[in-house]
Amino acid sequence: MAANLTHIVLVDDNETTSFLNNRLLGRLAVADQVSTFSRADEAFEKIWGEQGSGSESAPDLVFVDLKMPGISGFEFLELYNALPQPVQDKTVMAVLTTSMHGADTARVAKYPNVEYLTKPLTEEKMTKLLEKRFH
Repeated sequence: MAANLTHIVLVDDNETTSFLNNRLLGRLAVADQVSTFSRADEAFEKIWGEQGSGSESAPDLVFVDLKMPGISGFEFLELYNALPQPVQDKTVMAVLTTSMHGADTARVAKYPNVEYLTKPLTEEKMTKLLEKRFH
């Protein structure tokens, strides 16, 4: 599975989850670079904060957990949703969560371009996402 993405970002406060996802993405060799953040505010600031408008360095794909200390995944989606459309178009946003709660799925469904995946991230889920959004 060679998707040849330039950059994938993982935002999750669980170090074990980030480690396993990082290992999976490395094994699948789908991106040149994988960055991990344990805080959503830091991730957002690093990706879109400095430029304000986003730049060529914007990641191709961002996985964000919903339940985190500080800024939650939902707040992260709100910030992403407020970015100009051309900036949003550069990055595919995917929620990666343990929650299968109907209220959470409904809240994420408000964002038409955001994918919803349940943990754990697997090769099969990654393949489906890549086929859907990058081909």
